[in-house]
Amino acid sequence: KQNKRLDSIIRGAYQLEAIRNQHTLSLAFIVKYKIYRYKITMAPRSQLEIATSSVIRLVKEEASYHKELQQQTERIKKLEAEANDDENREYTLKQEHMSLEETKKVLPTMKQKIAEAVANLEALIIEEGKKGSESNVEHITAAKDAIAQAKTAEREIS
Repeated sequence: KQNKRLDSIIRGAYQLEAIRNQHTLSLAFIVKYKIYRYKITMAPRSQLEIATSSVIRLVKEEASYHKELQQQTERIKKLEAEANDDENREYTLKQEHMSLEETKKVLPTMKQKIAEAVANLEALIIEEGKKGSESNVEHITAAKDAIAQAKTAEREIS
């Protein structure tokens, strides 16, 4: 049974497993019941890439808070519209209002974090642009797209 199971795994020549751990990519593959492992060192991410992903992450996080705010508001309206005399209703309504207020308190700090991250990213774009022909155009383009995405999200929310 075990040989059949291994044969089915091995059939097709290789089975690849890639695990990214910081800057090391570990590849393992099975060939004829032997496991081979290789470690490939990857180039560290640049400050521009890190700042770009930070802006994108913060924009997504803010969008999720706005979505949560909308869902909480709808739940509160639904609870207030229900006319039953449930003893838990008042407690649940109070908890939902507290949750709504906590979400509202997070939004100004999120806007501030996004503004700081965008300012940092703009400075890194200028710094990368000064490198001339050595500058990475793909990273600069991705950074500018992230800034545009942040500013679009800010306009939509306001």
